[in-house]
Amino acid sequence: MKTSRRFFLTGASAIAATAVSGSVRAQDIIRELIQAPRRGAWDEQFDARASDGDQVSSRLPIFSAQTIAYVEQAITQYSGIVAQGGWPVVPATKKLQLGVTDPDVEILRRRLMISGDLSTSAGMSPAFDSYVDSAVKRFQARHGLPADGVMGEYTYKAMNVGASVRLGQLQTNLERLRNAPEPLGDRYVMVNIPAAQIEAVENGRVTLRHTAIVGKVDRQTPILDSKINEIIVNPYWNAPVSIVRRDIIPLMRKDPSYLTNNHIRLIDGNGNEVAPETIDWSTDEAVNYRFRQDPGAINAMASVKINFPNTHAVYMHDTPQQGLFNELMRFDSSGCVRVQNVRDLVTWLLRDTDGWSRQRFEQTIKTGESVPVQLAKPVPVHFTYVSAWSTGNRVVHFRDDIYGRDGVEELKISSAL
Repeated sequence: MKTSRRFFLTGASAIAATAVSGSVRAQDIIRELIQAPRRGAWDEQFDARASDGDQVSSRLPIFSAQTIAYVEQAITQYSGIVAQGGWPVVPATKKLQLGVTDPDVEILRRRLMISGDLSTSAGMSPAFDSYVDSAVKRFQARHGLPADGVMGEYTYKAMNVGASVRLGQLQTNLERLRNAPEPLGDRYVMVNIPAAQIEAVENGRVTLRHTAIVGKVDRQTPILDSKINEIIVNPYWNAPVSIVRRDIIPLMRKDPSYLTNNHIRLIDGNGNEVAPETIDWSTDEAVNYRFRQDPGAINAMASVKINFPNTHAVYMHDTPQQGLFNELMRFDSSGCVRVQNVRDLVTWLLRDTDGWSRQRFEQTIKTGESVPVQLAKPVPVHFTYVSAWSTGNRVVHFRDDIYGRDGVEELKISSAL
C-alpha cells in the first residue's frame, strides 16, 4: 500500500533544514582531513566523542515517518560525499586492529572520517589507536557485523563498497519505506529479511528486537503482510514437500533409521501411521505421505510455533539449534523464520489473551503437550526487505543484499567471498 501524504510530508519536513547542508558538510570533512593535526598517539586518553554522530542502536522502528526523514537526510549526505569523489579504498591485505601501526591505517582513518564514523578531531596517524578501534566498531555495528574492531574479510568488503553504490542503495530502499503497509497499528511485528532481525513495535517504539534466521538464497523468505492469530506451544512439525524431496528422502537413502531417530512419523491420507521400511526410498513415493515430527526437544520448531495466514505456508518458530543465531550470515532456513529468545516475543504477543501469563506459558512447555492458543487480539506481522535505512543524523545502516534485490552485484557481499 502507498504511504499516505501525511506520512510522507512528516518525513520530508523533518529534513528540509538539512538538505542544503549535506554537500557543505562533505566539503568540510575533506577540508578538515587536509588540515588535521597528526594525532592518535598512545599516550592520549580515549575520548568517546571521537566517533561523530548518535549511537548506532535505537528504539526507532524501521517503518516510521522519522526513518524516512533520516534516509532522505542520508541521501543528501551521501550525494555530497559522491560529489567530492567518494571515499578511498582501504587495502584489504592486512589484519588491522588495536595496537597495529601501519601506513594503511591513515587510509582507514580517512575512510571512517568521510562516512562519519570517526571525528576529524582524531587526526591523522598510522597508529590503530582507541579512536580508530571505536570508529571501526561503530562502522561494523551499522553494517550488521560483529563489532570486534578487527578489520577482517567481511569488514573490508563492506567498507570498500563505493559511495555511489551506497547512495543508490539508499535511494532504492527509500522507495520501499515509502511503500510500507498502512495502517501499521499500535502493535505489530516486522521481520526485516536482509538484516535477519525482528522488531516488535508498540506505540511507535521498538519494544523488543530479536535476532532471526531467515531463508537461504534458494529457499527465500517471502515478502508478506498478515496477522498473527495463533501460538502453538510444543508444536508438531509437518515437513513441507520441498524439504521431504530435497532433504529427507536423500537422508533416508543414506540412513534408513533417520526418521525413527528424529521422532518423525509417516502418515497416510487416512491419518494412519505407515512404517518407513514399507516405502521405496529410491523413488519419490514418500512425497505422497505426511511427515510429522513429535513435540519435544529435537523438534524442528522446539518449544513454540507462531502462526499467521499466508499463501506461502511459512511461520515463525523456536529452534533447537540455538548456536545458529551466533552466525554472521543467518540465511539458513527453508523460508520460515526462526526467532532467538522467542519466549519473550510470545509473552508479548499473548499479553491480551486471558490466562496466558509467562508462568503458564513456561509451565505448558514443560508438559510436552501440544497446545494451540488463539490470540484474543491478532497482531499484524510484516515480512519486508529493507537493506539500507537510517536511525538518526549520520547513523546509516546497510546490510548484505542477500537475495540480490537491490540490483548491484557488489552489494551481495556474502556471495562474493
